[in-house]
Formats: sequence, structure tokens, C-alpha cells
Amino acid sequence: MQLFSKSFIKAFLKKHKVRPSKRLGQNFLMDYSVLKKIMAAANLQKEDIVLEIGPGIGTLTQEIAKKAKKVIAVEKDPRMIEILKEILKGLKNVTVVKGDILELLTSDVNKFVDIGCQQIEYKIVANLPYYIVAPVIRKFLEAKYPPKEMVLMVQKEVAQRICARPPKMNLLAVSVQFYAQPKIISYVSKKSFWPQPKVDGAIIKIRIKNQELRIKNNKDLFFRVVKAGFAHPRKQLINNLSKGLKIDKQKVRTWLLKNKIQPSQRAQTLTVENWAQLTKNFVVE
Repeated sequence: MQLFSKSFIKAFLKKHKVRPSKRLGQNFLMDYSVLKKIMAAANLQKEDIVLEIGPGIGTLTQEIAKKAKKVIAVEKDPRMIEILKEILKGLKNVTVVKGDILELLTSDVNKFVDIGCQQIEYKIVANLPYYIVAPVIRKFLEAKYPPKEMVLMVQKEVAQRICARPPKMNLLAVSVQFYAQPKIISYVSKKSFWPQPKVDGAIIKIRIKNQELRIKNNKDLFFRVVKAGFAHPRKQLINNLSKGLKIDKQKVRTWLLKNKIQPSQRAQTLTVENWAQLTKNFVVE
């Protein structure tokens, strides 16, 4: 099927009496070169299990199925489920799951892949509806069994925020980089989609850090400290941390200097390692 032809997609959707939903962020990829970049970044092997979120009409799903052992495609729109049945007919290694990914138990990967092992290695490859990008990334990074890596199409600005480095760090960047190593693979013009979204996109690859490191870190305290630090980005760290953590300013000053951080610095200038060190040497009253 000519899934990269706008006229074909329009005619096919019309046949099924379906119009793209702006509310569900349905923008269909029409540029094959972009698809090739996504697949190259995913580097799928024949033993890979892949979770795809928001498959739409199945353009990416078909390509994943050619490379992977198993594809689980989660689609919220019941109208698209019927279309996928026609598009993906004959692909025995594809399972389409009807549901909202944000409402499904992301920690119970067995529910999707139907495998009886305790810990499963899997990848997520998806052209995500832009409105669910941040919560999807967060849920899977925090899952009991996170994916080995994620290759996602997201908004250009969000990709840049996720991959930020000092002095342009932000809460989203720290939150992702605590768990993973993100990298922008390529930028994608909004003209590569129909209907055309308002913003350009980016292909981003997020490789999850070693599970033992995730467990070793005091996650709750780490994010408590980070959120306090970023509470007012324009204010100095000493003020944010003192107020947010309810600790005397002099103790905060000593704490920061002990970790070779100037009290006058802003949160944007700290690395994830700086925050981890502050957590490790947290002030105890």
C-alpha cells in the first residue's frame, strides 16, 4: 500500500469514514527518508520485542514487523483499530492492543508481550502523539521493568529540552537524564506529516541506564532536592533549596560549598551528577 502518499491516505481514510483527530494528535508520516532514520536508530534485531504507541494507520508498524520478533502496537482510537486490521493483515508477529497507554499498567510488560519471565528486555519505537510525549517518557522511565531503549518522534523543542546541558538544564532534562542517556538523532520538518502539525519534530533515542544504578540512587530524595532547586529558575540555589527544603540558609551554603557548588549558582548550571552528589551528601539537621 502507498502509505506515504497523501492522496492515498486521504482516500483510504475516507473509505473507512475516518478523519484525522486533532485531539488525539493524529499526524501521519509521509516521508520515507524519515522512516528510514527511525529504523536505523532503533537498530532492531530478529530477537527484539517492540512496543509501539499510537501506530495510526500502521506505516511504522509494518517496518518494525519486518525486523523484530514481536510487535505490540497500542492504539487508543477504535476507528484506527479497524484500519490496522486491514493494513496489517497477514503479519503474524503483530498484536494490536486497544487502549490508552497512559491508563495501562506500564510496569506489567507481561500483559503486552505474553511472556512468562520476570524481567523482559524490550524496546519502544513510536511516532508519539505530541500531547502524550512527556507522560509516556516519564511512566516508562519509572516503570519496574523499563525498556532497554526508546526511539521516539517528538516535538523539536521537547527533544532539545530533554537533551539540554548546563547552563541550559531544566527539570525535564534532569528527570530524563537521571534514568537514561538521551540523544537527538535528526530533526524532522512538519511538512513530513499530514495533517501538518504546527511545529517541527525530532527523532530522539533514549538509552536506559543500568538497572542497578537506578536502584542504588535514592530516587525520592533526589527528585525532592531537584524540584526544590528548580522551583524558581531565576533565583539562586541557596534561596530555592533553603525555602523548598525548609533548611537554614547557612546549612545550605555549607552543603553546597562542600560539594563544590557556589550558593549563587542557578539550577540550570548543575549537571545530573551534581544533583546526585548533593543527594548523597544531603544536609541532616
